[in-house]
Amino acid sequence: MILPILKYGAPELRKVSEPVGHFGGELEMIVKNMIETMYGSPGIGLAAPQIGLNIKLTTIDLTVGEESNRLIVLCNPEIISAEGTQKNDEGCLSIPDFSETISRPERMIVRGQDLNGNEITIEADGLLARCLCHEIDHLNGVLFVDHLSPLKRSLIRNRIKKLAKAGDW
Repeated sequence: MILPILKYGAPELRKVSEPVGHFGGELEMIVKNMIETMYGSPGIGLAAPQIGLNIKLTTIDLTVGEESNRLIVLCNPEIISAEGTQKNDEGCLSIPDFSETISRPERMIVRGQDLNGNEITIEADGLLARCLCHEIDHLNGVLFVDHLSPLKRSLIRNRIKKLAKAGDW
């Protein structure tokens, strides 16, 4: 089932998520819905807070469903190491139609758990490293606009306020 994605301004997006503690049927259904929502948007990543769930869970697929073996489901992720810098345009399903150049690590190692609670380690670079950082930020109540200068952040916030006032947000 495709779920509504919370937009910038929703208080749920600013909460630090709780660790996933129970693995099994309910979590599998949540993940199934998150994957459908991510692909339906379409997007390459989705964090549980974006659908209103305060748990450390994310789905990532850089192929947007084109290659099913590339899908990553990650519970309780943590960045173990990061190095280098990449600057690229970044957007967010919770801030549609806005993107900005953001600096992220070029390479990183992330540890977490799979859908069954088994520990997994992911070595990532390039776009995958960027996406992992972005989704882990969501789990910590951080949005990509928080990485912008105060001026750029204020400009985006003001444009969103105008959209909201017009009923378009």
